[in-house]
Amino acid sequence: MISTSNVSLRFGGKKLFEDVNVKFTPGNCYGLIGANGAGKTTFLKVLSKEIEPNTGEIIIPGKLRLSVLKQDHYAYDSVPVLKTVLMGNERLYKVMQEKDELYAKAEFTEEDGVRASDLESEFAELNGWEAESEAGVMLAGLGISDELHTKLMSELDAGDKVKVLLAQALFGQPDILLLDEPTNHLDIYAIQWLEEFLYNFQNTVIVVSHDRHFLNKVCTHMADIDFNKVTIYSGNYEFWRQATELNQRLRSDQSKKNADKAEELKSFIQRFSANASKSRQASSRQKQLEKLDLGELPVSTRRQPFVGFDPKREAGNDLLTVSGLNKTINGEVILKNVSFTIKKGDKVALVGRNDVAKTLLLDILAGEVEPDSGSIAWGITTTRSYFPTDNSKYFEVDANSLVDWLREYSEDKDESFLRGFLGKMLFSGEDALKRPRVLSGGEKVRCMLAKMMLSGANVLLFDGPTAHLDLESISAVNEGVKRFKGTVLFTSHDHEFVQTVANRIIELDVTVTEDMTCSYDEYLEAKKPTA
Repeated sequence: MISTSNVSLRFGGKKLFEDVNVKFTPGNCYGLIGANGAGKTTFLKVLSKEIEPNTGEIIIPGKLRLSVLKQDHYAYDSVPVLKTVLMGNERLYKVMQEKDELYAKAEFTEEDGVRASDLESEFAELNGWEAESEAGVMLAGLGISDELHTKLMSELDAGDKVKVLLAQALFGQPDILLLDEPTNHLDIYAIQWLEEFLYNFQNTVIVVSHDRHFLNKVCTHMADIDFNKVTIYSGNYEFWRQATELNQRLRSDQSKKNADKAEELKSFIQRFSANASKSRQASSRQKQLEKLDLGELPVSTRRQPFVGFDPKREAGNDLLTVSGLNKTINGEVILKNVSFTIKKGDKVALVGRNDVAKTLLLDILAGEVEPDSGSIAWGITTTRSYFPTDNSKYFEVDANSLVDWLREYSEDKDESFLRGFLGKMLFSGEDALKRPRVLSGGEKVRCMLAKMMLSGANVLLFDGPTAHLDLESISAVNEGVKRFKGTVLFTSHDHEFVQTVANRIIELDVTVTEDMTCSYDEYLEAKKPTA
């Protein structure tokens, strides 16, 4: 169990938390949610005692072991993969090191023998004999093959490093597990393995994630950061969302009823306060008025943009034909003989473990990269807009403000129109005057979406459109793409996004390995190994 007592924290005059008193108990998984900037990652750092709160304390009773998903992907570059995972159980790893040093001594004394005996007993208590096997099983589940186990972390690509650090955090059955965005950079197979692991985990888990399906699958409770408080609710994310929406409506209705009642009482008091025969009634009404709760509803930190795509013209039936596409980069074959056709109205999810291949295919379809060979034939009535996974080049410009930046992509150059459009994407007031170069990742995503919305394209290409967004913005993008009447080709690691948008699944790994007209869940079911 881990709990907080009167925890408060301010950063640079900004209040993040005030008198937080919450308890996280064993056997439960808590999804930590809140708007971008609400302090989710900061709160995890407070719980892990990496950051000291201004007031209050974090209480972890006894000798419970707390494990945290490390965010520094270079910290273990000189360490072999398997050893990196074992280092997740700090005490066990120290015992292993001391044992090895003792047994390597040239002269082994009687005192060394006594110490070795003690270490062997502790090693057995910590399940040391099964440690390497357990670590290997975890790595395999996350998609790290056996031949990588002896390699240095520096030899792994970024995605595999993330998986090893996740295995490190999970290793050795920690009593308390803190995970900040554990599904980032994971493929769907690794995410499924993690879901199953956490579903069966018996101790305390606190996790930050923007993956709604993941939160629904693993969480027993939600810990919501809003109004500078942390409030715990029973149930998964979908249950929390429905319950809070209902609660807000009820509070709003009650507030309106109270306001209407107050107006009625005020009117009576004004009319009859000077009337001797009615003075007692007016006095009674005054007391009723004083008891009414007319406090304004607290303003949530959550804000949801409006995302909607309207094609200016309808595309014809001959939409896209890809034939024999090949591309090699630095001597490595990334795409080989890729062929498929797209029909009007298709919403195609590109899936598979090979993210590089999927991104490269979308770059080629968008005209950003030339293939080595093969052909791409777009219908003459198609107009396309592209959301690349790396959008940095769009913001390395000298525009003085976002209004000027967006003007380059808009037929309507009027400032009030552009400001109104930016306001829909949560850039209101002074935010619309920010320079493009200083935007955060999430702000750049919202700008790219605004650019696409203004394009009027009838074909949308998305490479990971929900990255860097909070849950409210992800939901808005999800709904906007679902409503879109045109054709979509996209990649995403967000299960719910793929399931609710796609009507066709193309699995790509150098070449097309599957092409199914079905939902994502139907595709996953079909891919399950038969007994």
